[in-house]
Amino acid sequence: MPQLSQDQKIKQLFNYQTPFKYNGTLVFEDYDDEGILEVIESQGVRSLHFGTLPRQSAMLIQEPYRLYLDYARTMSAWLLFKDTLNHQEALLIGLGGGSIAKHLLHTFPDCQIKAVEYRRGVVKVARSHFGLPLDSRLKVIIDDGAGYVKKRQDTERNHYSLIMIDAFDHAGMAESICNWAFFDHCHQLLNKEGILAINLWGGVRRPQFQQVALWLGQLFDWKVLFLPVKGRGNIIGFAFRDDESPPYVFKTLRKRAIQLQEIHQIEFPHFLKEIIAHNASVLHRVIVSHAT
Repeated sequence: MPQLSQDQKIKQLFNYQTPFKYNGTLVFEDYDDEGILEVIESQGVRSLHFGTLPRQSAMLIQEPYRLYLDYARTMSAWLLFKDTLNHQEALLIGLGGGSIAKHLLHTFPDCQIKAVEYRRGVVKVARSHFGLPLDSRLKVIIDDGAGYVKKRQDTERNHYSLIMIDAFDHAGMAESICNWAFFDHCHQLLNKEGILAINLWGGVRRPQFQQVALWLGQLFDWKVLFLPVKGRGNIIGFAFRDDESPPYVFKTLRKRAIQLQEIHQIEFPHFLKEIIAHNASVLHRVIVSHAT
């Protein structure tokens, strides 16, 4: 009969019952000024919650660098349009459990990443329970995302090749970033070949989505694409800073989608198909059938 550890003996002695929540096991709970932080495990997946059922981040425990959630994989569709981030810099607004940051570090060994996260407690949990590494390529900044980009519009103008925005609380998109000024500042921070990717919550009929889509279209000269997340209410938006290069060619993108699927085990051909299907009015500004 196997020997019990000291911890197991104590739990057995006091008839310890592991708490269950959101259809999983609660393995960590903490509070900060913004509310509750919870880590749940179920069937080999560890998830971050902010006191409600929707997951803010999730990680396969045995494959910590893999993008597990549908919306996180869908956000990676920017890879269709940019070959590499090596020797380039990305800005992440919102860290969560760090899934996107880890994926970028793992995929591009020579990239540099800044991640802006409002809640210090979220960063601590990302380190302690989601394997966010202490890595010289990753700088985590505790700040409000809108305040950060406003302060950097001069010192970091035309600086970033990629900006990824995933800033939600339990109620939806953080209020501080849902305004014209925030997206204008992001536009200024992108270099001429830069791409902005944003996780938008709630679907095309929500006024907030319609407003953000309008702002992005106006700021990026309608070089924008929207990609629904399969089976979810999220829509991922992509905005392209470059106003000089000709549009991407569909045949080239299709070939690249197949290659990316083989490399990353992510459904890039599906992403491309959905992009074509859902962007009829603006597609020609980004993707064309033949090279010109």
